[in-house]
Amino acid sequence: WNNHTLQQIIYRINSIPPVPKNNNEREEINNMIKRGFTIGKFAPFHKGHQYLIEKALKKMDEFYVVVYDTPQFDIDIETKIKWIKNVFPNVKILKAFNSPKQYGLDEESINIQMKYLSSIIKDIKFTHFYSSEDYGKYVAKYLNLENVIVDLNREKYKDSIGMAKNISEIIIDGGNHAQFGNYGEQSGDNKS
Repeated sequence: WNNHTLQQIIYRINSIPPVPKNNNEREEINNMIKRGFTIGKFAPFHKGHQYLIEKALKKMDEFYVVVYDTPQFDIDIETKIKWIKNVFPNVKILKAFNSPKQYGLDEESINIQMKYLSSIIKDIKFTHFYSSEDYGKYVAKYLNLENVIVDLNREKYKDSIGMAKNISEIIIDGGNHAQFGNYGEQSGDNKS
């Protein structure tokens, strides 16, 4: 085991919340849990997203990722969820379909988006909202959460989105995913 693996195991053990004995204790524990979330299109999931989630997991007892369906990018929501869960198997995922098309930081757009987001998160008691965008302060204010901005000026990952957009795909005839790295056979791999 390497040091990173041991750190992950210790983190997971330390992040297990106490088991409640009754409904009153359950409510009390629920109120003291630091529960955060972020939102995004994740089209594609890149190092900037990963960095934000890593930062959140260091501080939160539970962390959710709201994944927006984005048919305009031709990446289905299940693919985006797999990308996230492959790196962060313990985050909880909320799916956001048919989001409003009106965006912006004007009051009307914010209210439309926040009503929609509230319908996705429902009764989950969040304490923190994580983002690397200016809109984070509006989400946090509307939902009465602590706003946590991660790398707003893109100092850690200067152009994660740009790097992701410049990715090209190379298909190797006769090859498959399992042969590319030490992954083992994956669902959807063909025989080579």
